[in-house]
Amino acid sequence: MSGRKFRDDNKPARIFVLLLAILTSALLIACQTTPQWAQYDGDSGQVYPEENWQKNDTPGRLGWSSKKLAEARAYSEAIGSAAVMIVDDGIVAAAWGDVTRKFKCHSMRKSLLSALIGIHVDRGNIELARTLADIDIDDDEPALTLAEKQATVGDLIKARSGIYHSALGENQMMRDMRPARHSHVPGTFWYYNNWDFNALGTIFKQETQTSIFTEFYRRLAKPLQMEDFKVGDCRYETSDDVGKPFLSRHNCYNFRMSARDLARFGLLFLREGRWRDQQIISKQWVRESTASYSQRGIDSGYGYMWWTGVNGGLFQNVVIKKHSYYASGMGGHKIIVLPYRKLVIVHRVNTDGPGKQAQPYQIGRLLWHILDAAGETGIGPVPTIEAATGVRLNQSDMRKLFSANNKWICPNTGIFPGGESLVIACSADGTLTFSTGENGRYSGNWWISGDKFYFKILGMKGYFHIILEGDGIKFFASTGTLFGRFDVVDH
Repeated sequence: MSGRKFRDDNKPARIFVLLLAILTSALLIACQTTPQWAQYDGDSGQVYPEENWQKNDTPGRLGWSSKKLAEARAYSEAIGSAAVMIVDDGIVAAAWGDVTRKFKCHSMRKSLLSALIGIHVDRGNIELARTLADIDIDDDEPALTLAEKQATVGDLIKARSGIYHSALGENQMMRDMRPARHSHVPGTFWYYNNWDFNALGTIFKQETQTSIFTEFYRRLAKPLQMEDFKVGDCRYETSDDVGKPFLSRHNCYNFRMSARDLARFGLLFLREGRWRDQQIISKQWVRESTASYSQRGIDSGYGYMWWTGVNGGLFQNVVIKKHSYYASGMGGHKIIVLPYRKLVIVHRVNTDGPGKQAQPYQIGRLLWHILDAAGETGIGPVPTIEAATGVRLNQSDMRKLFSANNKWICPNTGIFPGGESLVIACSADGTLTFSTGENGRYSGNWWISGDKFYFKILGMKGYFHIILEGDGIKFFASTGTLFGRFDVVDH
């Protein structure tokens, strides 16, 4: 071989192997944008979590801004968030707080029951068209009348029963807003009614011969591989528990769940009831239960124990481009599902003791920050006092303005039941009135201290900073978050 050139007869094969290795490496790098812990559904190509959620540590790979996520987190901490979880098309884009802690779900329980009812409607065990008379549902004295018993199971799940009996789990605001007994015929009027929701728990147990919590574990928690859910954490609350044995025979069904388990429930609805290769809830029920059957205000509605909305009607301070929905519990507990953006957002608050509770307008601003971090545009103006235009009023200016018996009006986004507009009136004697039409008028008090406008109404107490802008005024809460803009009503 001395002095001879070596001939490589395998050179083409070696080049092919080298190119194959380079291509394989490139594919592996590309695939790293989908975490190894995520699992694809073979038929749909969608990502689902395995036994454990795991956070994506590089939000930029999913198109998220780490800087703006940090701003969302800082604001959430200012309003008392205990845990936040953001799931982008099956992948955790961000999470903070204790997502493993099991807080009381409060009224999110209603959306959980709605899902179970849907499963049993499809199995033929529950019929929405049956009346309370058909299935022998009554209550303690004053018992239901024959007219009230004409309400259907479907009326109850839409909160349109027309039955205004006392109920467990009502706070002072709900009691104050409850219409007079027999004031509406079943099926004709929407009112967020705990009697309806509690009676549905009784109906579910009676018609399925199962416990809500055991059935939730069997039908939902187990197939979704929830990490923290235990039947023993959940309990029924009776009238005896609150020391009022004849309040109502229909019990509350209280869930305690973690944020990461509720995120699985939200993802199940985002995927229209499918979990990998199982259709756990029918697609028809998911669509039907999250549609709007009642208008609560401008662009806001109510489904089968789900809150619905679009534009500014889902929450104040953020524009939602298409129909979306959420489960809601007292204090700021939320499961928000935005199908058009393939997002599920879970928000928890520590309501086990005294502390901050996040209001709807604050949740709206948090959602604004989250969508901003996702790169969304057209989500509305920045809802902060720092970004506001106009003149901030001092003590003297506010006293003069609010003592002149003026009235202001703004769109009703669904905070108060009634019409499409919310009117605020302040009298010189310190009386504050909210009204939403002939079906809703609520009175309280207002006063000025320093540069703050204080209020007390419907069990709520707090203060606002006031900015005058043209003929309107803007209310900003203590965190600098916009509560709403009100335009003066001509006398």
